[in-house]
Amino acid sequence: MGHHQGEDQKGVDGVRYIIAVASGKGGVGKSTTAVNLAIAMAQSGAKVGLLDADIYGPSIPLMMGLAGRKPKVDSQSKVIEPLENFGVKTMSIGYMISEEQAMIWRGPIVSGAIMQLLNDVAWGALDYLFIDMPPGTGDIHLTLAQKVKLSAAIVVTTPQDIALADCRKGITMFDKVHVPTLGIVENMSMFICPHCQGETNIFDHGGAMRLATEQKVDLLAQIPLELAIREAADQGAPLAIMQPDSTSAQTYQQLAKQVQEKMALLSRRKISIPIMQE
Repeated sequence: MGHHQGEDQKGVDGVRYIIAVASGKGGVGKSTTAVNLAIAMAQSGAKVGLLDADIYGPSIPLMMGLAGRKPKVDSQSKVIEPLENFGVKTMSIGYMISEEQAMIWRGPIVSGAIMQLLNDVAWGALDYLFIDMPPGTGDIHLTLAQKVKLSAAIVVTTPQDIALADCRKGITMFDKVHVPTLGIVENMSMFICPHCQGETNIFDHGGAMRLATEQKVDLLAQIPLELAIREAADQGAPLAIMQPDSTSAQTYQQLAKQVQEKMALLSRRKISIPIMQE
């Protein structure tokens, strides 16, 4: 997988930055992070899109309050209109199938579907297009790395050792395909009791910070395991919308600010690289 980003990859017309939100394993809150980050970014004034790349377990329709909706498709061009809510344009295979339908597809079909959801959608002008990746390091990740000019990646983990081991693999994968990792988001960093507001480190403590130091990347945010975050996602009105003044929502807002600053820095670095004359 030592593939260089270059002439083989294409961007998306009108989209400035394409950022993968990934995790080494499932169940760490990657989609919840992607949704709240996208909304917080839109609240900052940016034009934002969110692509659900998890074909087997699409969760964006429910989390974004768009479950049961169907996107419009132009009969001639076959271009799909993204569904929008909370200032974020979204696309997911979940809009095309019933909630009970299981996607029993092999890798090449899945990869083709992802590219169609990315390229055949009228995203319009966007500052950021976040891709909610499936967990792990499989076909979809390789397809996107080879065919799409990814600007950067964010890797989500929990503090426990088994999640951190898989998070390390995720960072290594992006390194091999030459996609810069902006940093790590530690989700479920601590449990906040809804009654007494006391904090308990259910999944250990400090793991993501140690991994960030080891991998020489930043720890972007530490998101608590909080009942309100889960309830808001299940109700289709993420915490960044339902409780925008809460401590956790402010953490997502700070995460969005860090992503903006880091992407601006990456862009300046690319511009400042001198072009060698033959």
